[in-house]
Amino acid sequence: MKYRQLGKTGIQVSEIGLGTWQLGGADWGQVAEDDALAILRRSAELGVNFLDTADVYGSGVSERVIGKFLGQTDHKMQVATKLGRKIWVDLGLQWPERITLEMARQATEQSLRNLGVDAILLQQWHCLPIEEYRRGDVFEHLETLKREGLIQHWGCSVESVEEARLCLAHPGCETLQVIYNIFRQKLTEELLPLARQHEVGILARVPLASGLLTGRFQPGHQFSPQDHRHYNADGQVFNVGETFAGLPFEKGVELTEKVRAILNPASGEAISQLALRWILDHDAVSTVIPGATKIAQAESNAAAADVLPLGDATHQQLLELYQQEIAPEIRGPY
Repeated sequence: MKYRQLGKTGIQVSEIGLGTWQLGGADWGQVAEDDALAILRRSAELGVNFLDTADVYGSGVSERVIGKFLGQTDHKMQVATKLGRKIWVDLGLQWPERITLEMARQATEQSLRNLGVDAILLQQWHCLPIEEYRRGDVFEHLETLKREGLIQHWGCSVESVEEARLCLAHPGCETLQVIYNIFRQKLTEELLPLARQHEVGILARVPLASGLLTGRFQPGHQFSPQDHRHYNADGQVFNVGETFAGLPFEKGVELTEKVRAILNPASGEAISQLALRWILDHDAVSTVIPGATKIAQAESNAAAADVLPLGDATHQQLLELYQQEIAPEIRGPY
């Protein structure tokens, strides 16, 4: 495993982290607590030291299982969480008129209890409506929580370049979490140089496009009704970009095969590892946070840190595929 600095925080994080939405036991199907703990243990053994969670993942289940793991391990783990979406869920999928400091404080205090820590290492706003970022009150809320010692650093998880720019305008923002993968290349030119300029760390989420870039799905695949890849396939519940990176599933399967032909995996390499390598080839990225519901997936993801850079010719072919065939199919704010 290799490590990179997380923006201007001074924190060293593993190039491959672990996203833990799936460990909430919802939205990806059930993951038993023992299995979740085993995935966390194996990831740490492989050098993964960065975990990303959120208060809404299983309504706190993901945070609590991470808290249990932290109490069992000797590995030094860097844990980030997020707030905002649970407020939306708790209000019946209706956003409040505006998010108040007290809402932010209560949510952060609950995350502290769930994780069993004295301060949140990295607290992030979780895909708020753009109006909240435009007003700017939410940034000051996190500055206040930082002064109070409840959090050490803060950033934002966003859906679009426009939202990211609003966050970058606040000097206290230290990280941006974005959807970034071979299917979502717009950020390479429109955001990564700005993040580098502001010394803001980039956390790349949905790096495998909800599993499309593992190359294991066939046309007509049916997902469980409890899986967001079933109930949010067309953005019925939340931003469509969070599911298959905004591609229609069948088109995504077709395009994955074209990506595979360009990547041309060698013996022992997986298309998923090369897809993660594509992201790591951009040095503005601090860490990539794929999820895992099985130990074998966690092992494969971690091994991507050892894959050699793809090379300019491969990057150019993937860019041309994106421009000509992928970009016209992407849906949702971007």
